[in-house]
Amino acid sequence: MDAYVKHDIQDNIATIEFFHPEQNSLPGNILAQLAETITNMGNHADVRVIILKSGGDRTFCAGASFKELMAINDAATGKVFFSGFANVINAMRKCPKFIIGRIQGKTVGGGVGIAASTDYCMATQFAAIKLSELNVGIGPFVVSPAIERKMGVSAMSQIAIDANTFYEASWAREKGLYATVYESIEAMDTAVAAFAKHLCTYNPEAMSEMKKKFWRGTDDWDDMLAERAAISGKLVLSDFTKETLKKFK
Repeated sequence: MDAYVKHDIQDNIATIEFFHPEQNSLPGNILAQLAETITNMGNHADVRVIILKSGGDRTFCAGASFKELMAINDAATGKVFFSGFANVINAMRKCPKFIIGRIQGKTVGGGVGIAASTDYCMATQFAAIKLSELNVGIGPFVVSPAIERKMGVSAMSQIAIDANTFYEASWAREKGLYATVYESIEAMDTAVAAFAKHLCTYNPEAMSEMKKKFWRGTDDWDDMLAERAAISGKLVLSDFTKETLKKFK
């Protein structure tokens, strides 16, 4: 199956789904489509709540596209590459509608940043998380502000430093990333649908104003995340990272 970003609107609920055959890793074009779709659904008059999900029943998101990462040969291209997740995070931050995250399985790197940028995140017991960037000689510079905002500096730095370890969904819930964790995808989907439906009964203006307050203090993120993308874009050109990527290949 080819990669895609698609959306559906039913009963004032917009469901946005992304997919990539390589464990839902996200290349630049899919990230751009995802950011645009989130923005469009946020501005859609018929939408009150957004559900964000990925296709398949295993990995939620394996992070950035490894193929594109290996193809970076200059700092400008590197900045553009790492700006992909920055643009998605900023689209989620600015979206005036609540975004419910639906995390069915493991999520890595940029995928953790996406989960952390949702306003309310629901997951299965299989939704372990890992920040693996340090393994290849870079760091989670772009996604760490969103993760730190949701989980705190201590938890974010722990998983960023311990880049080889998957942290269980129960740990992520304890640290505030997930609101609830379910034993199965079916149980989670039932809960997500019911929760989204209930949110639609609330005052849309009240929810929009609440979201602004939840994201207070992030007005500089457009510039900050762009600067962080440039740091990653520079580090990916280092001899250490290039040699490490060859080993992974």
